[in-house]
This record gives sequence, structure tokens and C-alpha cells, in this order.
Amino acid sequence: MVYRDYWALTQWYRHYGALLGPEHLYIVSHGFDPRYSDMCPGANIITIPRDDLTGFDKVRGQMLNSFQDGLGQIYDWVIRTDTDELICVDPEIAPTLQDFLARQTAPALFALGLNVIELPDDMTLGDANVFDTRKHCVFTGHYSKAFAVRDSVALMRHGVQVRQPRVKRFPFVMPEGCYLAHLKFANSDALKEANQHRMEIAALPGKGMPGPAWEDAEDAATDFLARAEAMPFKPWEDGRAKAFEKLSSNPVRDQNDRLVRARTVRFKFRTKLPDWFGAI
Repeated sequence: MVYRDYWALTQWYRHYGALLGPEHLYIVSHGFDPRYSDMCPGANIITIPRDDLTGFDKVRGQMLNSFQDGLGQIYDWVIRTDTDELICVDPEIAPTLQDFLARQTAPALFALGLNVIELPDDMTLGDANVFDTRKHCVFTGHYSKAFAVRDSVALMRHGVQVRQPRVKRFPFVMPEGCYLAHLKFANSDALKEANQHRMEIAALPGKGMPGPAWEDAEDAATDFLARAEAMPFKPWEDGRAKAFEKLSSNPVRDQNDRLVRARTVRFKFRTKLPDWFGAI
């Protein structure tokens, strides 16, 4: 689902179009925007109204879950990500994303999350592959999200929502070698524009609007990037192993919200992406 996030959509379309074919991509346009069809030839674009943003997150989640469930009647797996999230599988684990998914037996899959970051010395980033010029990242529990589902599993708040009796026993599966690369902090120019939209939406009257994370989006982004730059460096294999050990087990199992998700662990080191990210 997208609203004006043109740079991220360019990255999303390039990535998933190459992995899956444009004809299997579904873009939900939040309000009509003629640019999307030019940017994403061959993809399926569905426009929904943007007249009323009341209950923004709840309405969005319910609508996308319903659409996802419908696609699940046709496809073996449905991958659902935000526009600035790229699922990347280590080619030593599986040669293609399809091969990787074909091996999985769980009803939902989680990916080890990482924030790709822009450092002060990084060159200006245009529409080229983000992994050509952005090499540093910080692992994150918050973005270690459920990304692929089958069997009518609903996504909610970065996890899965299931019937209450299943919360304690629902399989939490985060396979080795599968990463969610979050691009929000990878392009400072695009981030500034996106943050302006977030703050405008958060300032609108009405119930159920996004909270403090959008109200103070600019300050929060500046603070995160400053902290990331100052973090000590850890080699990829060491950092990956530490993050995977922390996040691949013992998830949050929230009985009240019927939610299963990864723990929101914050890591205090940054690392460098291996070269294979740029070759996907």
C-alpha cells in the first residue's frame, strides 16, 4: 500500500519484479496517482479512496488482510510488505525466493529485520539499486516482521493475529538466511519528504490516527541516524548471529490481542551488508 513514496516504490518494484515477475505484484494505491502505472509497468494497481483517514491503521489492516486472504485462494504464499521493505534471501540458503518458500511448512514466516542506513559520507542516492551504495545497517527486532502467510493467517502489528487458543502454540518460524531490509533510513532526501507526509497525517483531527511516531517523525529520524552513526561496528557474521539468536525464538505471545510477534529488541551496533545483497 503506497501514498507518494516514489523512491521506495521504485526500489520495491525493481526488487520484487525481478524475483517474482511484475504480473504477480499487487500495489494498493491510497488515492489515485497516475505515476504508479508508469513506474511499475505490468504490476496490478488497485486504487482505494483517501477521503476519510479516520481509524487509519485499523481500517488499513482489515482491508489488507481481506485482500491478502483473497490472494491466498490463488497463490501458495502471499508476501506482504510495506513499500520500503525488501525481503532478501541469502543465495547460499536458497537460489531463489520461490525455492526458499517451497521448503517452508509453517503457516507464516518471519524475517530477521535490519534498518539500512545512510551515513554522512555516503553519496547521494538516486533511483539506482539501493544496495549499490548503502552498505551499513542496524539489526532491529521491531522490523523482524511476519512477511509471508498462507492458510488465511492475518497480519497485525508486525506479527500474526490468530484465534486465542492458538496464541500459545502458533509456530513462530524465522528461517536462517532470510532478511527484511527496511529502507526508511537509507535515503535522507526521500525520508524528509515522507516524514512531512507522516506529520501532516498525524496532525489531522479524528480518532485512530497514527501516534507519536508520526507526530515527531523528523526528530525521531534525525535521532536514530545520529545514534546509528555513533554505534560500534561489528562484522556481519558476528552481528547476524547475535541478532538471530536473540530474535528467532521466544516471541511475544499476547493473549489479549491474539498476537504473535518478534520481541522489540534494540541492538547497539551496526554492521556492513555482505555483497550478495547487491546481486539479488
